[in-house]
Amino acid sequence: MLIDFEKITPHERYKLLTAAVVPRPIALVSTLARDGTVNAAPFSFFNVFSEDPALAVLGLQHAPDGSVKDTTRHILDNGEFVINLVDRHLAEAMAVCAARLPADVSEITAAGLSTAASQAISTPRIAEAPVSLECRTWEIRQITPTRHLAVGEIVAMSVRDGLVDPETHYFNMSAYEPVGRLVANSYCHTGDRFELTVPTWPKDFSGPATDRQQTSNHASPTGKP
Repeated sequence: MLIDFEKITPHERYKLLTAAVVPRPIALVSTLARDGTVNAAPFSFFNVFSEDPALAVLGLQHAPDGSVKDTTRHILDNGEFVINLVDRHLAEAMAVCAARLPADVSEITAAGLSTAASQAISTPRIAEAPVSLECRTWEIRQITPTRHLAVGEIVAMSVRDGLVDPETHYFNMSAYEPVGRLVANSYCHTGDRFELTVPTWPKDFSGPATDRQQTSNHASPTGKP
């Protein structure tokens, strides 16, 4: 089956892409309005982009009526945002932040969340998030009349105590429980993990492919690197 993206609607592309590219990490992005109000909005169209410089990318879509959403407006205004990663403890609050709330109702208050001061930027982070990436805008570009692409330089990372070894910088994946976005209202836990060992040439390429697969795949309940 071949699907020509030039012959289908954007909504149909969205359905196909969000079902095919899974699981996607979820960010609860906090931004700061001019009046000091902190906004929080969920994103699954986001990811890290590089480490030198450390960059993250957000796909910013306008509201159904074509107006610019708060997240986009705030990033344009002050050039900052915080990517707060969502784990299983934060998942329900993230869903509340996705609701269409009145303009005078704070998503953070409605979701029962709280904020904490960031280290390097003025925009607060979500205190309950396991990981928060403080970003300064590297570039923001309007791709279409209803969509922007924001690239942020990650200038600091706040991590919940116990998640990262301070000496090795390895994450304790047994304690870190991020959730992934699937399609529509479907999400997944990331507790079912396995490891793959990258083979070394030519040592690991001498036997049949099935032998290589059996020696390279093994369960890893600890999630240690």
